Amino acid sequence: MGAAIAQETLTAADRCDRCGARAYMRVTLPAGGELLFCAHHGHAHKDALAAAEALIQDETKNLSPTPAIAPEGER
Repeated sequence: MGAAIAQETLTAADRCDRCGARAYMRVTLPAGGELLFCAHHGHAHKDALAAAEALIQDETKNLSPTPAIAPEGER
């Protein structure tokens, strides 16, 4: 049985390795090393990373939903 790996929550200081936006996904590669991705780039590469058996920490649930219309005070 493998050991559980405790991973820290990503913060605003964690930046996407591709574009520099806030990172919402941490990828730990099987051979070692770590990559951070914003939601856009993380989802774009998620299938290939999963196929490579990378461990993916996905925190995109922390993103705020975009309102369909602007709030009353912003019109």
